[in-house]
Amino acid sequence: MRRVSKIAAAGVASAALALTATACGSSSTDSGGKDKGVGMAYDVGGRGDHSFNDSAARGMDKATKEFKLGEKEQTASQDETESDREERLDQLAGAGYNPVIAVGYTYGDAVKAIAKKYPKTTFAIVDSVVDASNVDSMTFATEQSSYLAGVVAALKTKTGKVGFIGGVHNTLIGTFQAGFDQGVKATKPSVQITDQYLYETDSKGFADPAAATGKAKGMLDKGVDVIYTAAGLSGDGSIQTVAGKAGAWAIGVDSDQYQDPALAKYNKQILTSAVKNVDVAVYDLIKSVHDGKPKTGTNTYDLANGGVSLATSGGFISDIQSQLDAAKQKIISGAIKVKSTP
Repeated sequence: MRRVSKIAAAGVASAALALTATACGSSSTDSGGKDKGVGMAYDVGGRGDHSFNDSAARGMDKATKEFKLGEKEQTASQDETESDREERLDQLAGAGYNPVIAVGYTYGDAVKAIAKKYPKTTFAIVDSVVDASNVDSMTFATEQSSYLAGVVAALKTKTGKVGFIGGVHNTLIGTFQAGFDQGVKATKPSVQITDQYLYETDSKGFADPAAATGKAKGMLDKGVDVIYTAAGLSGDGSIQTVAGKAGAWAIGVDSDQYQDPALAKYNKQILTSAVKNVDVAVYDLIKSVHDGKPKTGTNTYDLANGGVSLATSGGFISDIQSQLDAAKQKIISGAIKVKSTP
């Protein structure tokens, strides 16, 4: 079944629990045991990344508490193989967890393979599309919220120089850059943009705060005073570096990073965050399985349905809210077409 969700936005740090259960049953059948609850396979950085993975964790925590479900978490490691990802999902499904949620595009092939092995288990994947009858493919229009972040950067920069730092130079993170750059230029063409990436292909880019620290320092030294970082846990390094420079602003990503307790020391300089409400998508999926009507197909989350948004915590952008609201409405109406590639 293919459909687009109609959703509303909804509202942490601990180490991810290691999975010890082993797969059971034959290679072509589902686990015969009772559903144990939710199986969560995090991307690199895991629970406690203050960003992408934490958003997924919030959705699971809300659902498991509300529906009194069990849960099992596991986290991807750097430089792991495709078979590692498949084994992780296989163990969760084989142990009786349903749904099994894969956080991150790198799980795409693994979900495709393991969902076929467990046809009675509902799987989900964030930021990728897997065409299977028992998979919920959660996709997010991150270019739209990033466009609004670009509007903010253009209106708030004092030096006329802003920057974007991406964790890994790939198609997904390119959507953040594309939207941000377009928003900046559409708002104030004279603003100079510096776009940089921590790594070309290595997923370490989402778990290397030191690398982001270096990039942010280099930008600040060249007069950049607003930096938007889309790099998972690595973004902590950028935020902390920006906070050490008077007059500079950081723009967070995926979660409302102003509200993150671990970043409270730096939030006076977190201007806003381009939020990707993975928690909403995860909660919706778990509820659908709990209700006996599993959500499947490609479900798109955007500005129109609250799947992506711009955080207002701190009140730092209240003076330009009318301009942001106008841009948001133009995106929703289609008057502004936001690019998804740089």
